Amino acid sequence: MSQRIPLGDRRAAVAAALERLVPRLPEFEAESVLDRAMRSPGLRGAAPETAAWLALTAFTRHAFTDYDDLLAEGYDRDSARHFVLDDMNATLTEWGSRRLVSEEEDEASADL
Repeated sequence: MSQRIPLGDRRAAVAAALERLVPRLPEFEAESVLDRAMRSPGLRGAAPETAAWLALTAFTRHAFTDYDDLLAEGYDRDSARHFVLDDMNATLTEWGSRRLVSEEEDEASADL
């Protein structure tokens, strides 16, 4: 059984994990990622590293790629994700991430 972490402590734990994942993420974007991680019902029980990574990749996909435009043009989710993968990884690399999104990992994660 997992132990409940108080909300303020949980945010701090996810923030610390995010800092480790992407040390050059600008503060404004970090706050947006943290907000996403904290309000996502699917991430409430996730380990801080997992919550940080999934919120980060969803944020990056929606805010820094043409993903939403591709969906609006009629592309299915998997095709749109395929077409934005390089842009996502370029952004993550710019922020200092050593971890990149793979097509298999991206297909396995749900949009947050």
